[in-house]
Amino acid sequence: MKQAEKISSFLLALLLALTLCPGIALGEGGAEAVDYAGSIILDMASETVKQEVTVKTFVDGDTTHFHVPESVSPDGVLKARYLGINTPESTGMVQEYGKAASNFTREKLENAAAILVESDTGEWNVDATGGRLLVWVWYKPTEDAPYRNLNIELLQNGLANANSSAQNRYGETCVAAIEQARAMKLNLYSGQPDPDFFYGDAIELTLKELRCDMEEYVGKKVAFTGVISVNTGASGVYVESYDAETGLYFGIPIFYGYGLSGPGLRILRVGNESRIVGTVQYYEAGDAYQVAGLTYKMMKKNDPDNIQLVSEGHTAAYTPTDPETFANGKVTIEDEEGQSREFDYAMLALGTSVSMEGLTVQNVTVSRDDAGDPTGEMTLRCVADETEIQVRLAALQKEDGAFFTAEDFLGKTVDVKGIVDSFGGNYQIKVFLADGITVRP
Repeated sequence: MKQAEKISSFLLALLLALTLCPGIALGEGGAEAVDYAGSIILDMASETVKQEVTVKTFVDGDTTHFHVPESVSPDGVLKARYLGINTPESTGMVQEYGKAASNFTREKLENAAAILVESDTGEWNVDATGGRLLVWVWYKPTEDAPYRNLNIELLQNGLANANSSAQNRYGETCVAAIEQARAMKLNLYSGQPDPDFFYGDAIELTLKELRCDMEEYVGKKVAFTGVISVNTGASGVYVESYDAETGLYFGIPIFYGYGLSGPGLRILRVGNESRIVGTVQYYEAGDAYQVAGLTYKMMKKNDPDNIQLVSEGHTAAYTPTDPETFANGKVTIEDEEGQSREFDYAMLALGTSVSMEGLTVQNVTVSRDDAGDPTGEMTLRCVADETEIQVRLAALQKEDGAFFTAEDFLGKTVDVKGIVDSFGGNYQIKVFLADGITVRP
């Protein structure tokens, strides 16, 4: 056989092997890896708790929210934290190979014929936050295929670090998968730049430019200036800026996480005009684009990667908006090349502060926690001039300290001030402050 024919036959055999064994990766020198994710068998007769699930929301590489029966969780949602692994961040902050890990998990579960979660012991165990269950995630690539362990598959592909990997039910296999990924220098252990990670300097732009082309900037570091309008109370703020050309405000949520010290947090006070530097990402659990990964170095105050205070003493715009414009309005934006594009008014207004008057509350939905108790958060479905508007209330307290209830609003006419938000594909106004909703006499 000629040399070319030998090479062709080898490549054909290699392609066939990879097609039949999707969990196998190749390392340096073309060495074939052991498929540890398929080497262990799901024992349906073991004492562990098991539950078939479907995906509700992808969060990142090692966290997924699943639909489950109410017997497992009263609200029908199991927030799963994968056992034995820790993938790089791709939500609160963006790290190298975080996007790759997140995409890997999504691709496996989106295309799975079946998904099952398993506890490590004879009961469900919560993580350190108390809000997520620690689980093994198994999936079938096809109906007639055996279950594969996704936790271990992430390890063997070098897309996760160890997280108490040896101290669990499948510890021996986890350790072997990690050692193999290191030996084969895969992804996190490759020593190579992540092709999906933005290593360049921050892109200087306006909030208008960012809002009009959000998808173009996902995964990239950007820098812009705006006024802090609202603090969400959950490690986040909203920032907005006025565009004189269009006469509109443009805004975006900022997630600053837990990495900022006092001086950095002071830059993000409501009313400050600040220079924001961070990475654009789509946060699926919140159904919104956001900027995260902010930093502030005390010893390098003029570092271009730092957030910075520009000026103080500003107020949120709370742009007066009529219901018809909010629900059905269109805005035409012309770019620098003279090309015009049409957008939903509410889409461009996402992340900005607006006010709206004369909304009649027709229905109130009260949010509940895992135990079925009210959280204080509510969704008001309102009507004004035959136009439906949805208002989302944070847990708001009255002057006497008591929380507002559905009875305070149902059937009444209200004026609201809040942030334009999106939930379930619908635009809404989210109210964070008690004085953001007023019941008309």
